[in-house]
Amino acid sequence: MSNHMRDEDALGKAFDLRLMKRLLKYAKPFAAVIALCVMLLMLITATELLRPKLIQIAIDDYIKGVNIPLIAYDQKPPYKSVELDGRYFVRENEIEKQIKDKPVMDEKNIYQIIDFNNNYFLYQGRLNVDSEEIEITKDDCTYYVTQGDLVDVVQPITKEQYLRFREQDLSGIAKISLLFLATITFGFIFNYIQVYILYYTGQKIIYNMRKELFSHLQKLSLSFFDKNPVGRLVTRVTNDMENLNEMYTGVLVNLFKDVFLLVGIIAVMLKMNFKLALVSFMVIPLIVLAAAIFKIKAREAYRLVRVKLAKINATLSENISGIRIIQIFNKEEFKYREFEGINQEHRAASMKELLVFAIFRPSMDLIYSLALALLIWYGGAKVLGNTLSFGVLFAFVNYIDSFFKPIMDLTEKFNILQSAMASSERIFMLLDEEEGIKNAEHPINPGRLKGDIEFKNVWFAYKDENWVLRDVSFKIKSGETVAFVGATGAGKTSIISLISRLYDIQKGEILIDGINIKDIDKYELRKQIGTVLQDVFLFTGDITGNIRLNSSEVSEETVKEVAHYVNADRFIEKLPQGYHEEVKERGATLSSGQRQLLAFARALAFDPSILVLDEATSNIDTETELLIQDAINKVIRNRTTIVIAHRLSTIQHADNIVVLHKGKVREIGNHQALLDSKGMYYDLYLLQYKESFQEESA
Repeated sequence: MSNHMRDEDALGKAFDLRLMKRLLKYAKPFAAVIALCVMLLMLITATELLRPKLIQIAIDDYIKGVNIPLIAYDQKPPYKSVELDGRYFVRENEIEKQIKDKPVMDEKNIYQIIDFNNNYFLYQGRLNVDSEEIEITKDDCTYYVTQGDLVDVVQPITKEQYLRFREQDLSGIAKISLLFLATITFGFIFNYIQVYILYYTGQKIIYNMRKELFSHLQKLSLSFFDKNPVGRLVTRVTNDMENLNEMYTGVLVNLFKDVFLLVGIIAVMLKMNFKLALVSFMVIPLIVLAAAIFKIKAREAYRLVRVKLAKINATLSENISGIRIIQIFNKEEFKYREFEGINQEHRAASMKELLVFAIFRPSMDLIYSLALALLIWYGGAKVLGNTLSFGVLFAFVNYIDSFFKPIMDLTEKFNILQSAMASSERIFMLLDEEEGIKNAEHPINPGRLKGDIEFKNVWFAYKDENWVLRDVSFKIKSGETVAFVGATGAGKTSIISLISRLYDIQKGEILIDGINIKDIDKYELRKQIGTVLQDVFLFTGDITGNIRLNSSEVSEETVKEVAHYVNADRFIEKLPQGYHEEVKERGATLSSGQRQLLAFARALAFDPSILVLDEATSNIDTETELLIQDAINKVIRNRTTIVIAHRLSTIQHADNIVVLHKGKVREIGNHQALLDSKGMYYDLYLLQYKESFQEESA
């Protein structure tokens, strides 16, 4: 591996660690709940570890318990025993359970029960009763057992006597079965509680993060949204947050379960049979090596796929947004070939990722099979040699299977973790985005504004020094109606954005009532400025909600009053649901004129000190314009009004008209004064009303 790859991987680890630390801060308030989940996982792990052990006990102590050597006593011993012909027989393991050191027994007192073709015998001594070499023969009235070179006398017993020896096996199996059922039941209950709490906690964490992100987005300046597509921001709040949810619920806490399970299995196997455990763990170096290679290769493949996917998304967004132009200029085939190439790159990257994942899991299957083969080879020989019980070997097979399960799941967990890291990086980039328009440390709450506005040598650019406004100065007195005119790009809309402090200026001052707007609480400032834009945006909901923007400060009576003022009630009352008529996204079911009327009603509902009309009548037919002009004449009384319009007929009654050109103030005066001066305003007026102007002059 090259030094570059090593450096990149080291940087990736450090970067992921920083991201993880930051993600864990959001989980910190739920530390107690997560600790409870971890405790429950310990209990769940205990139930999983207990199950193979119970099966081993059932096999060795009860199912094959009759094969355990018996110790004969002449007097009833303090152990669980079976009486036969005046003697008491106790299983050797019963004594070992109560006496730590294995007692030395007189071989004359050792007996073994033999089941040969459903005939039962009692043999004095030790035998490998599982061996297929055992033969029982009869000579006259005497029975003999043969095993290898051994030939000895055995005592026949009845089936009833045999069943007496097996009573404790039946009882033990019943108890083990109940204990196994209880273990499964408790495991299920613990797992259910843990999963519910974990997912609840994960949803709460994501809920808090999503709320924080949405709140932060609302505080960012418009310049940020000018540079970032809406689709990308929506993806951050939805898809990327969901990726983090999967990490919190699917990886973070369950990682503890995997660790507990692996450590528990190792401990139990070592305690159960040290040598057999060491044989089973011979494959661990191979597991570590395969996992290390997988992690490096998977990271590279995952990153490449995400880069190509982002390219696909960008291309799709661009093509769908520009579909009208593509079809008009008949560029479908060209765009198709372009997309096909990008799609092919993504497919190649995905196949590379698939190859990494496809190799890892089968390699783990291969290592698992190797571990199982070693276990059967070594353990099977020990079972045949009567030095290892079959139940222990069976339990080891179960433990090995459980040992590899979390390792097999590594691919899925790694995928989720990498996706979460990529998503968290993008989310934190948004959260780290500084609030462009910041309040002063101790902002002023000016109360109700009078509406005096002054621009003093204002310079403004959206980017670097591409100046939109150059040394702009003017005054608007309280209660005046002032219009701004000029060619497209002259800076008219920028001025109203600056008054609401949606952007900050680079040089100069903007004063309202003699106070620099940077010292005024921006939220209080915006509350007192009502704006009607050319492109009206309506929210999904109803008419009333769109007028008062769901503010409790605006009553339904006020909504109806302002709707009546702007003559919007004429069409609202004709709607089936009236003021509660459903409004689709962006007001798709309403005409542009109706949307504009609602925008007027919305602006006036909050009784602003300053009213801004930005090309507010440009999308309205003549009849509707007359209705709005009637409303404007009512509402601009005792209120500072700023009007931006291309149609000069709508601003002839303004107290002052400010003419802008290339970001500079060229002329200021009323309609007649500007016409008399025959400057830039005169030229604009002449262009729009040339014929009527010539008739008036004649």
